Amino acid sequence: MAVSRRRRLTAVAVVAATVALTAGLATGCDSVDKALDCVHTADSIADNVTGLQQAVENAANDPTRADDSLNAIEKNLDKIGDRTDHTDVNKAVDDVKKAVGNVRTAIKNGDRTPDVSPVTDAAGELTKVCTK
Repeated sequence: MAVSRRRRLTAVAVVAATVALTAGLATGCDSVDKALDCVHTADSIADNVTGLQQAVENAANDPTRADDSLNAIEKNLDKIGDRTDHTDVNKAVDDVKKAVGNVRTAIKNGDRTPDVSPVTDAAGELTKVCTK
């Protein structure tokens, strides 16, 4: 009877260890997935910033392109913000949002060639934070 009980306890211990290990790996993978999402989205934002720079350069031909680029950046920022609770990432997202808002305000106020370098700088910082 003692051998049977020992086997059961051993089996329970093995199952408990397997569950704990699996939970640990899943949590680790979740962190990696979040980091990869951040990097991919930051890369998309970098593409959007390039599009914004081109749109501002060609604003005389098509003023709506800058607005489209700003919208795309904000959409990607929302993706990052929804997927992380990392303080540095959230601060970097806020900095890009602020820079985008400033460009949007400048365009609304009639500036045909607003300075987009703060957006570029903030997006670069976001990329750095996502890869840390």
